[in-house]
Amino acid sequence: MTAAFNAAIAPRRLALVVIARDEGTRIARLLDSVRPWVDEMLVLDTGSRDDTAQVAHAHGARVAHFAWCDDFSAARNHALALAAADWHLVLDADEWLIEGGEALQALRGAPPDFVGALQLRDRFDQAPGRQAEASAWLSRVLPGTVRYAGRVHEQPQHGLPVRRLPLVVGHDGYLAERLADKRGRNRRLLEQALAEAPGDAYLCYQLGKDCAVYDEHAAAEAAFERACRLPCAADAPWWPDLVPRRLFGLKCLGRHADAVDFAQTQMEACAESPDFFFALGDLLLDLAATQPGQAGELLPMAEAAWRRCLELGERPGQAGAVAGRGSFLAAHNLAVVLDGTDRPAEAAALRAAHPWP
Repeated sequence: MTAAFNAAIAPRRLALVVIARDEGTRIARLLDSVRPWVDEMLVLDTGSRDDTAQVAHAHGARVAHFAWCDDFSAARNHALALAAADWHLVLDADEWLIEGGEALQALRGAPPDFVGALQLRDRFDQAPGRQAEASAWLSRVLPGTVRYAGRVHEQPQHGLPVRRLPLVVGHDGYLAERLADKRGRNRRLLEQALAEAPGDAYLCYQLGKDCAVYDEHAAAEAAFERACRLPCAADAPWWPDLVPRRLFGLKCLGRHADAVDFAQTQMEACAESPDFFFALGDLLLDLAATQPGQAGELLPMAEAAWRRCLELGERPGQAGAVAGRGSFLAAHNLAVVLDGTDRPAEAAALRAAHPWP
């Protein structure tokens, strides 16, 4: 009776599970941030040519090795099987825990009957010398039996409820210096995956994102347009991220009319998205610059779009939300229009109310 009772209340094991390759300069940051909160850290090295394995071991991880086979799910699932914990926290080497360790500790007393989502904060280069941050909620806290599917941008497969946990994780893999190292890797795998599943809208969206971060806007639009033609894409959780990305890409291509037409179809679906209205304002301002004869009509519309951003405020819970589009970034763009239309006092007040961080 006592043994059975003790087994029933025994704390559940929580393991950090990482796959990594050539991450010797970053992986210590991840491991040090998570180590106080987990029972084990498992790093699966997929073929590093640097000291990733040695650094990981020195910072408390159990290190195993895997022959890379162009399949992220295969690597993740092998790592999960090796960890074999009740709960798995799945992170990458260019990520780190910002806050939420207590929530991880609490998992030891929680039955693994749900999937936990954490907030990932992506840092990226917005302009020379200036970084920005986008957020997304990702399912990364997994019961021990859950496994992944998908060659690239793999997803956990389950039918469990998803709970948002107070976990915040940083990610700097989209900074310019890191993007240069990864250029072409995911593109090749995405194209292979789409050849195998040509009707997968999620893969089209991810291919469009991959092209867009390298400013390959024509290729990005081809992928986004393909995703838009597939059934049920507009109902996907990633759709609110695709819409402003597509508007920006069409603007960069000079296809303003196509962008305006697409935006008009999304007004209802994106009515609560500051990212959508930010991209719409940017599109209308660019169109006014290319067609000055219509500026008198277009500038008030751009102004209205950015005022809508400020009304909505920051919405970090929305897919792909970029920090500032509901506050200081929208205010900055709006102030430019106000200055250009002889309202400098209003512009100055707006900048004072929404300073850059």
